[in-house]
Amino acid sequence: METHDAGLGCEVLEPGAAAPAGAVDAGHRPSAARVRALAAGPLPVLVRCEAEDEAESTALVALYAWLGARLFTTGHPRSARQALDMVASVAGGRPPAAVRRGLA
Repeated sequence: METHDAGLGCEVLEPGAAAPAGAVDAGHRPSAARVRALAAGPLPVLVRCEAEDEAESTALVALYAWLGARLFTTGHPRSARQALDMVASVAGGRPPAAVRRGLA
């Protein structure tokens, strides 16, 4: 288990990992409504974002983090951490890694 606090308090777990004690397992690719409902409760939510395609897995992590999930299983932990950093920056929980102006 690897903790990655990007201002959201998230953890990235290995694929197939059991849900930590005190967490609720939303399953593989749950609906947005299910994740929102579970995230509104007192327990952290685990979402299984296991996909062979790295881009697909990364997009799932970003989406579910935005909806309130805080635990993720994925075979692409590096990309998942980058997605969590991005979500935290967009949500205002941390400053962006790099700031560039696109004025020509």
